[in-house]
Amino acid sequence: MARAVSNRRRAINTALAWAVGLLIFFPILWTILTSFKTEGQAIADPPVFLFFDWTLENYAIVQERSNYMRFLMNSIIIAGGSTLLGIIVGVPAAWSMAFVPSRRTKDILMWMLSTKMLPAVGVLYPIYLLFIQLGLLDSRLGLVIVLMLINLPIIIWMLYTYFKEIPGEILEAARMDGASLGKEILYILTPMAIPGIASTILLNIILAWNEAFWTLNLTAAKAGPLTAFIASYSSPEGLFYAKLSAASTMAIAPILILGWFSQKQLVRGLTFGAVK
Repeated sequence: MARAVSNRRRAINTALAWAVGLLIFFPILWTILTSFKTEGQAIADPPVFLFFDWTLENYAIVQERSNYMRFLMNSIIIAGGSTLLGIIVGVPAAWSMAFVPSRRTKDILMWMLSTKMLPAVGVLYPIYLLFIQLGLLDSRLGLVIVLMLINLPIIIWMLYTYFKEIPGEILEAARMDGASLGKEILYILTPMAIPGIASTILLNIILAWNEAFWTLNLTAAKAGPLTAFIASYSSPEGLFYAKLSAASTMAIAPILILGWFSQKQLVRGLTFGAVK
């Protein structure tokens, strides 16, 4: 009897998980399907789901109108650069808070997290003026710095939680054997926290890749990533839904593929300590 109840509960939980997953995935599926429709089919009422004249015309037009590879390369450089810089800064910061804490460590962590609650538009104007003065407006370097700074609290929080799971005695033993601070972090701490560091890297890449507010306000034509590529299909003449969907599909495809192949590593890293 108990086994039957357990099986029934497992089946219900599985069905609910699939229902939630499909509900979340449906907008992405609809965007992909719309990208293969004509503009008339894209705005048809009632909407058509599968039975329509499939076409690649929208992708051809998008390729002719925009330099997709330039936007893609900008996204790769900006997301990768901000993640690398964030890890370089975040690992020593998380190490010091995890293994050499002070009375104010928790207050500092809460303060850093509270900065994520600050409306971005509230600091846009001073950052915009600062970028003009420093010559960083519409540059990859400027976006790398901004995205690193806005995601740094999450990086430090995640790494801090992972590092807290590692026994401090191991690092003390390394120090007694003569390991310097740099070697302690590089050769002892980092290999032991690889799952956590990897999940932090993956999450930060996703956040930087999907960032739209800062990329649209601090770039123009030169350093615009794929978020600017999508926004270019909103014009005074109106929205062209089929072409916009094709541009969106081309923009999200790389990060979807990355997430699909790295999902096990991401889940493993998150369950390692970040959500405990």
